[in-house]
Amino acid sequence: MSGGLALGVLAGGQGRRVGGRDKAWLARQGRSQLEHLLAMLPVGAFSERLASVRSDDPRWQAFGFRCVSDLRPGFGGPLAGLEALATASRSDRLLALPVDALDLPADLLPRLRAACTSDGAWLRDRSGLQPLIGLWRTSALRAAAASALDRGEHAVHRALAVLSPAELDISPAGVGNANTPADFDPT
Repeated sequence: MSGGLALGVLAGGQGRRVGGRDKAWLARQGRSQLEHLLAMLPVGAFSERLASVRSDDPRWQAFGFRCVSDLRPGFGGPLAGLEALATASRSDRLLALPVDALDLPADLLPRLRAACTSDGAWLRDRSGLQPLIGLWRTSALRAAAASALDRGEHAVHRALAVLSPAELDISPAGVGNANTPADFDPT
């Protein structure tokens, strides 16, 4: 590990509700969803950028990302994406975010850092626990994800609860996500 903080974007979903398209590259208000996500984060805060993706896509490199794929065959869901991100990361900490997040608080990173236990912190909003949004000690995230997947567990909230993460509650605010064609510009 090199110290530092990695940004890990979960973007390997199947996109079923958007016709199988990759949400990272769907436009919202004239910009890609990835551009919207990055605009909500502090510039220069990350020692590395990783994207858990279905397949390597050179568009990620234009935004400074290294693409990583699930380590296990088949579609393992977001927990497999977290395992892949944590395994590929060279940083001590990893901020994990789903690519389809809509309204992250402007001060999300410092608030997660302040709340963080030794192994991590995740987010709760008006809709409940958002286990895909979290700041994690990379080695702990990797071990917890791998152990859960080895047991056949795929639910992120159950898999990562073993880390006893702190909970950053931003209620009554909500993050929301872009999940349907109506959330994106018409094509």
